[in-house]
Amino acid sequence: MKTDSIAQRYYNPAELSALKLWLPAAALVNLVILAGEALRGNPAGITLTALGLAALLLCRWLLPDGLAAWRLQAARVATGAALLLGSASLLLARDGLYDLWSRSWLIIPSGIALAWLFGGRISKWATGQCNHQAAERGLARNKRLEPRLESIGLHVFLVHAAAIVIVPVIWISDVAVSPGNVLGGAIGDAFTLEHFERVLGGAQFWIWTRNSLVVAIGTTLVGLALAVPAGYAFSRFDFAGRRQSMFLFMLIQMFPGIIILVPYFMVMKTLGLLNTSIGLIIVYSVTALPLCVWMLKGFFDTVPRALEEAAVLDGCSQFDVFFRIVLPLSLPAVAMTALFSFLAAWNEFLLALVFNTSNDRFTLPVGLASMIPVTGQQWGDFAAASIVVSIPVVVLFVLFQRALIQGLSAGSVKG
Repeated sequence: MKTDSIAQRYYNPAELSALKLWLPAAALVNLVILAGEALRGNPAGITLTALGLAALLLCRWLLPDGLAAWRLQAARVATGAALLLGSASLLLARDGLYDLWSRSWLIIPSGIALAWLFGGRISKWATGQCNHQAAERGLARNKRLEPRLESIGLHVFLVHAAAIVIVPVIWISDVAVSPGNVLGGAIGDAFTLEHFERVLGGAQFWIWTRNSLVVAIGTTLVGLALAVPAGYAFSRFDFAGRRQSMFLFMLIQMFPGIIILVPYFMVMKTLGLLNTSIGLIIVYSVTALPLCVWMLKGFFDTVPRALEEAAVLDGCSQFDVFFRIVLPLSLPAVAMTALFSFLAAWNEFLLALVFNTSNDRFTLPVGLASMIPVTGQQWGDFAAASIVVSIPVVVLFVLFQRALIQGLSAGSVKG
């Protein structure tokens, strides 16, 4: 194709640029769907999805380049084949909502691509019929259209990222309000609160909740009491063994927790701290301490030393400098560390299972696991209890999010 201006030579329709990104993304999702069809043992789904995936990749390879007009016709054929394969796969669907979603990743991208490839702008550009005036108008149009297309692609990604989190919550919520103990079934086909009544009406659940609250709050307080001064000391003072200690903290985080399980058990047994909240608080605090110290040290490093020097000149002691200057500016980091310590203790399962052998000393994770025996699984009760247990975590995230934003704004320093 011969061009009559520099503008036309560098003009490329925005729709074509979007297809170069969207088609590979759709092919990647269809590759995941293909693996899902293989796990489901669906031969028809495997065949149609594989052929549709190949058609999408072929269409991407054949997209017009502005030089060879035949590529436009070939891309139309490949895209039409992908659309037909997706439609045929949808007609053979058997699992409702999932099949509708999975087939849409073949039908919608190919349908959009086919509509754009038959559109006048790409057709004229691909066949060399785009004159100087049309190229200039196209460049101006690209400036308006490209941000919209990027926004659409970003929102599609964000919706699916949110769905990965939301869909399991919807599923377990449906199990919690459905009669019986069935994991599958249609969503919203029945409603009952019997599982919540059974869980909240049992004495064991409240005992487990009390144990978890005591351990989580105790771990948070002890962890902060140890990590805050330690982080400040590593940040501000140069003492013998400082670098080696920080390296040791980082090295400890590299090993899985199961390695220290047996030594901790022997120590707890020797001290008589098995089946006690104090034993778990000590273990959790020590386990979370290295990461908490690293987090706080990194934030203390960002606090200007000039503020402390000015406070010392005004007559403040090192104790006053820390509690009146550094600590108020470090509240966002302290809040983040407190949240990490609380959630680590609230969700921990393995150590609590090993150190507590009495049902009355179980924490919530261990107690919930005991609701799923080898026979007679109580899925409905388990789902209801899981939702109740997650409520404090959600509330903490909401409350701490506001505190972190306010603390960052209040503690900002202009330099």
